[in-house]
Amino acid sequence: MNLAKQLAAAQKSSRIVATLTTADKNLALGKIAAALIHNAEKIETANKKDLKKISTEKFDRLKFDTARIQDSAQEVLKVSKLKDPVGRILETAKPRAKFKLQKISVPLGVIAMIYESRPNVTIDAIALALKSGNAIVLRGSADALNSNRAIVKIIRESLRSTKIPLGTIQFLDSPDRKIVGQLLQAREFIDLVIPRGGRGLIDFVAKNSLIPTIETGASVVHIFVGCSADVAKAVKIIVNSKTRRTAICNALDTLLVHKKIEKKLLAKLIPELEKLKVKIHRGNSAKFDREWLSLDLNLKIVGSLDEALVHIAKYSLGHTEAIISRDQKAIDRFLREVDAACVYANLSTQFSDGGEFGLGAEIGISTQKMHARGPFALEALTSYKWVGVGTGQVRV
Repeated sequence: MNLAKQLAAAQKSSRIVATLTTADKNLALGKIAAALIHNAEKIETANKKDLKKISTEKFDRLKFDTARIQDSAQEVLKVSKLKDPVGRILETAKPRAKFKLQKISVPLGVIAMIYESRPNVTIDAIALALKSGNAIVLRGSADALNSNRAIVKIIRESLRSTKIPLGTIQFLDSPDRKIVGQLLQAREFIDLVIPRGGRGLIDFVAKNSLIPTIETGASVVHIFVGCSADVAKAVKIIVNSKTRRTAICNALDTLLVHKKIEKKLLAKLIPELEKLKVKIHRGNSAKFDREWLSLDLNLKIVGSLDEALVHIAKYSLGHTEAIISRDQKAIDRFLREVDAACVYANLSTQFSDGGEFGLGAEIGISTQKMHARGPFALEALTSYKWVGVGTGQVRV
């Protein structure tokens, strides 16, 4: 592969896709969804090659069977039905010289996506990039190389009968890690880098990129159970937050329990967690700075809401945090004081998801505070420009 050649092709294509109509883009997304469904068996076969080399801990993240492929195809169709984020009039100004002046949304240009394991991210990133009029450069992990290679080939083939230039989608088909470093220096070609994965990947990108980034993925998720919590609801929420999908960034990592409800809650909760083979870490075995991505769970008993807030402030990575309580004052304080992209009361942490938010497929969940925060999709993949139209005015 020739990185410079691929990036130049992406940049050239970005100028074309930025000008396409909503109908052009939606037609392409429909073709992609149909191709994914039609070729699901081919993608699953490629995915099985990747699964043979993977550890148990990463298995669920990497698994991409026919059911999940069909789900991804449906997400692509949902994106096609969303409002086009390009060309929106964001603001109409009133300049002193009395000419027409509007702030209008435009594509960013070329987006580079660096991500780990999950093949569905390849599809989501392509769909959202195309809908928002951007070119996309994809660098997935070596773990998913066969899966991603098959997905991109099928999608590119489906676009041959559309107005989307094939250069709009660039897949860096190599496991060589040096490519990531080179990619992060290519500011003349790339407008935004989105790392999506573990803390190691995100820290590497943040330290080495010359290009603006939106950090996504890394998390240490907490639930605090207050002394007034409804035990039955708490058990249901905790079990779902931990076990529905263990290897995703919004899965529960640390459970903080008020000492006044400890016995009552744990008597009901522990048997349920044991049935699902969750391993509880307390005391010296707890790793409060760890994103587990597995059936492991930290448990800490705290004496107050204050203690829980201090713990969360120390270990949170700003992703998703939740409180279970019937005390409205405690809920209000938690939602106000906890500094995270998503904060919940009496709700599973697994709801941190672009689809659940009604955003369509998500590009990621940002833990930053600038430009995009929380689950983000189409709007965060656009910028804006000021467009002025006059009748011959000159500035004095």
